[in-house]
Amino acid sequence: MHEDFERCVRAVQAKDARFDGWFFTAVLTTRIYCRASCPVVPPKPENMSFYPSAAAAQEAGFRACKRCRPDASPGSPQWNERADLVARAMRLIADGVVDTDGVSGLAARLGYSVRQVERHVRAELGAGPLSLARAQRAQTARLLIETTGLSMIDVALAAGFGSVRTFNDTVREVFALSPTELRARVRTAPATAPGTLNLRLPYRKPLFPDNLFGHLVATGVPGVEEWHDGAYRRTLRLPHGPAVVALKPEDGHIGCRLTLADLRDLSTAISRCRRLLDLDADPVAVDEALVADGLLGPLVAAAPGRRVPRTVDGDEFAVRAVLGQQVSTAAARTHAARLVLAHGEPVDDPEGGLTHVFPDAAALAEIDPESLAMPQSRKRTLLGLVAELNDGELDLGAGSDWQRARERLHALPGFGPWTVESIAMRSLGDPDAFLPTDLGVKIAAKGLGLTPAAFAAHAEHWRPWRAYAVQHLWATGDHPINRLPAA
Repeated sequence: MHEDFERCVRAVQAKDARFDGWFFTAVLTTRIYCRASCPVVPPKPENMSFYPSAAAAQEAGFRACKRCRPDASPGSPQWNERADLVARAMRLIADGVVDTDGVSGLAARLGYSVRQVERHVRAELGAGPLSLARAQRAQTARLLIETTGLSMIDVALAAGFGSVRTFNDTVREVFALSPTELRARVRTAPATAPGTLNLRLPYRKPLFPDNLFGHLVATGVPGVEEWHDGAYRRTLRLPHGPAVVALKPEDGHIGCRLTLADLRDLSTAISRCRRLLDLDADPVAVDEALVADGLLGPLVAAAPGRRVPRTVDGDEFAVRAVLGQQVSTAAARTHAARLVLAHGEPVDDPEGGLTHVFPDAAALAEIDPESLAMPQSRKRTLLGLVAELNDGELDLGAGSDWQRARERLHALPGFGPWTVESIAMRSLGDPDAFLPTDLGVKIAAKGLGLTPAAFAAHAEHWRPWRAYAVQHLWATGDHPINRLPAA
């Protein structure tokens, strides 16, 4: 996108928010960089230069605009749409892998050498993994400076900086203000409990929240998830400890209230919440492709901006998908709740009714098969999945290889197309995952006048957005997953 100069200029002149995060505009005369929708008067085209990432603009010596805050724009949707090396690397960087494991750890997760990862990422994004992680640390620091009363020493450590001096230098370089000056520009934040932050998660409009939150709440596991005071709340397992998040649809953003055991997990928590709600999607591109279909088009036009509800933990959803095989939603929730009570990590939640973090693969590997109230065939399926996850043979995380993960799942006993594609849609985040055998999808297809044979052929027209088509098909049924819960 950033290499199409004329298209970028038109987007900047139109202040088109759809392109926020797709590219960044550097102004040669002022040495600042902006998002496409910056409200200031656009510079002359000859004074514009375009970069594929905020990190690349920063590396080239430009500072972030104080008006449009380009460092806080929605992420590029291509990292969620693609499954190649660079896209996988970007998802892992956003998940905090470079901060916790370094570039060598990133390369190991991807199965490539450090040199290969550096070369591919820099060629496409104009900056290497360290610079991209540094840009993310700067944004995390800004959030902590502006939304908490932490001392600057604590902010520096929580944001992942190795020293206060590096923190100060980076903030001045990126924002052209010292940390103290950044805090002085913001009105005093409301008092919150230690470790609690109130944030706004931006997204590209439009957003249709009904199925997004309805699905999460209707399938939520008691003790792990709940709908409380008009917000979807759940527990998170993060690198440095558990957390609780409350997500609420607001006008133009998602309200996010995070309570963290360790503030170093802030950027990872934000990344996982954005992934859960599919906030970096490009709804205009998706809807334009699907609305052109004569059968699906009216459904898309009636509810533009549908997103795919995903997950904060790929392993967790895979386990829940197995528990939900051939049973009702209520039964699946009951099975999952029993696992949580027996093997989950307890958490304290004074603001609601959350009690546990969903157990990880290591905890589930200790399960006594006789304690599982389910058919023997499903026990074997569950235990086979848990063993594969615990051994590290199956990767369902942010940087996973979608095709390899599908192959590993298909090789496990008890894994049919519905389970594999459900995991591909929710855990892997594949926008083209498809569930033609799902009962709700089959009923919707019949309602559109499609026979089973015709449906498979017709669905080819919806590529590469079949996961979004499924959301529209599900919406034709009268089910709680299609409705925003009552406040």
